[in-house]
Amino acid sequence: MSNTIKHSIYFLLIMALQVLALNHMNLGGYLNPYVYVLFLLVLPVHINKSLLLLLGFATGLCMDYFGNTLGLHASASVLLAFMRPSVIQLFFKNLDFSERESPMISRVGFMGFLKYTFILVFLHHLLLFYLEVLSFTDGLQTLLAVLLSSLLSTAVIMILVLIFGSRKT
Repeated sequence: MSNTIKHSIYFLLIMALQVLALNHMNLGGYLNPYVYVLFLLVLPVHINKSLLLLLGFATGLCMDYFGNTLGLHASASVLLAFMRPSVIQLFFKNLDFSERESPMISRVGFMGFLKYTFILVFLHHLLLFYLEVLSFTDGLQTLLAVLLSSLLSTAVIMILVLIFGSRKT
């Protein structure tokens, strides 16, 4: 199966999970699992940067459409897509990835993938939550929501990758 078809199927499955199940979770007002970013995390390392930003925008725009959030997810997803190459370079500069290889657990190890995922999810959530409240007056409360939601989202992403990502992509 070609990479384009495989990633299109990943996108549809992840978005369906997010929209149909996870968007309806709001645990205690602080925990909002956003695992749709997994699609952006598992794209090939050497993807064209313009295409990566476009995919980040499109992914976020889909979330905005289904969540009626007026561009919040699009901007946060573009930030994630923009920061992704730098985070990959920071954590995996010693690894030589082939053209179609993704930064998966099988290649970067469990702890490497966990750090990579958490940093990008945290940055995504940081922008998303602060854009949502548009205020720094409750900064600590918002930061707590960002941290807890980032931990939950990262945990769910790790579980999904461990269950469904056993093969190299």
